[in-house]
Amino acid sequence: MPAKKQLGPRAQRKAERPGEILDAAFELFVEHGYLATRVEDIAERLGVTKGTVYFYFDTKELLFEETLRHACVPFTDVQAEVEKLEGPYADRIRAFVRVVYSRICADRKSRELLRLAIAEGARFPHVVDRQFDEQILPMFNAARDLFQAGVDAGELHCPALLQFPQLAISATMQMIVWDLLFFDRKPIDAEAFIEAHLDLLLHGALKHARTPEPAEGSSVS
Repeated sequence: MPAKKQLGPRAQRKAERPGEILDAAFELFVEHGYLATRVEDIAERLGVTKGTVYFYFDTKELLFEETLRHACVPFTDVQAEVEKLEGPYADRIRAFVRVVYSRICADRKSRELLRLAIAEGARFPHVVDRQFDEQILPMFNAARDLFQAGVDAGELHCPALLQFPQLAISATMQMIVWDLLFFDRKPIDAEAFIEAHLDLLLHGALKHARTPEPAEGSSVS
C-alpha cells in the first residue's frame, strides 16, 4: 500500500480550519447564546475574516448545527461498559450511575450542550433530537438492559425502572440544571447528591428493600 501523502503546511492549515472555527463557535455560543453570537465575533476570536467562516459554513444556522455535532461525543460505548460490570447488581448499578455522572455532569462539554439544547431546542429541534439519539438514548438502553438482567438474575424487582429507565439518570439532569441556574451561588455537594440518588434508586430496585405485603387475611393497624 502506498504511503499516505503528507499535506503541505498550507493544505494542513486549511484542513484544520473547520475544526478551529467550530471550537471557537462552541465557546461563543455557550457564552452568549445563538442569537447574540455573531459570525463576526467567531471570526474575530480566530483572527480571520468573516468571509473565511462563510467559506466553510454557508449560514449561521448551519454553523450552529455543525458546532453541536462537532461537540457531541456519542455514548455508543456505554452499553459495552455495562456488559463488563461484575458482582451483585447493587454494585453494578452503583458503577453504572457513576459512569452516567462522569459522562454527563463532570464533563463540561456535555453540560454546555445540555444548556444549548434547553435554550435553542425550539429553534433547532432536529439538532436536539440527534443529541438525544447519540447521548441520552444509549444511557436509557444501557440502564434498561442492566435492570432487566438484574430481574432475570432474581436480584431486582423494578417494573417502574424497566418502563421508565429515565428515572435512573434523571437526577443527573437535575444536577446540571441546578448548576446552570445557580452556578456557585447555591452549590450542591456532588458526592452526597450521588449517594442520595443511589440510595433512592437501590431502595426501589432491590428485592430485599421492598416492604413485604401483608399476609392474606391479616390486618394492618
